[in-house]
Amino acid sequence: MGKVVWSGGVEHWAKKSDIKLFLWEKKAAGDAPSKGTILFVHGSSMASQPTFDLSVPGRPDSSVMDWFAQRGFDTWCMDNEGYGRSDKSRPINCDISNGADDLAAGSEYILSHNGGRPLLVYGISSGALKAALFAQRHPQRVARLALDAFVWTGEGSPTLKERAKKLPEFRQKNRRPIDQAFVHSIFTRDHPGTAEDRVVDAFADAILTLDDSVPTGTYVDMCSKLPLVDPEKVLAPTLILRGEYDGIAGMDDLVRFFERLPNMDKQFSVMSGISHASFQQKNYQRVYHLLHGFFSMPESQYP
Repeated sequence: MGKVVWSGGVEHWAKKSDIKLFLWEKKAAGDAPSKGTILFVHGSSMASQPTFDLSVPGRPDSSVMDWFAQRGFDTWCMDNEGYGRSDKSRPINCDISNGADDLAAGSEYILSHNGGRPLLVYGISSGALKAALFAQRHPQRVARLALDAFVWTGEGSPTLKERAKKLPEFRQKNRRPIDQAFVHSIFTRDHPGTAEDRVVDAFADAILTLDDSVPTGTYVDMCSKLPLVDPEKVLAPTLILRGEYDGIAGMDDLVRFFERLPNMDKQFSVMSGISHASFQQKNYQRVYHLLHGFFSMPESQYP
């Protein structure tokens, strides 16, 4: 495995009390005014750059940050505490609530650099939970919210049911090891074949360049503490993205959450041929298309 190097962006550092949080920015291409500022929020088992700024030779537009930057958006991602380049010093398991606190600190920093323009926020898996909880706590900072592989109560999730068998182990420690085999298991546990092996290999290399272990907190929360988000308090226009084969996001669970969202500017999209980790799937460009349509939606003229 070679060391993965990221380029073409600008690194930033925000602070949450005494905790340093790493942010990565790629600016909108061209001279036209930015169409908006996107904040991408990573999941339980990987830092932000491998998820959102991946490079795979022969696979165009593997970096969703580059793809949106080329279409006029300023793009940012951030490593939550305990992941990647962010601080790993505290003896805590970095749960969902802590991750939402990270987003509060990171968003405050971003807003100080973009003129205070509310953010377009995308989160995947536990990152979707962090993003939704952040949007619930700080509605004035979120212009639009996209939740991919989201879970509300956990009902109907075979992956969480299986993961809960190891809950006592996860509760006993703050971090869990990861390796190439684990990353590959993300793509084989639900429906093998939806992602190319070479893409998964590149993804794993990028993840393991930054981390050989990750916090347990999101696993503990998703297996034992759901629901963590009140849909009636998520006020932003919201897009729910659900992969056809995703074992985390139970369909009926998501529909009930969607029905309770108070803002009628909302969409629910089922993505055919996709399991989990949608940006690394064979059908990744369809995900980009859905997200771009939602983030570039014209403002409503009525009411």
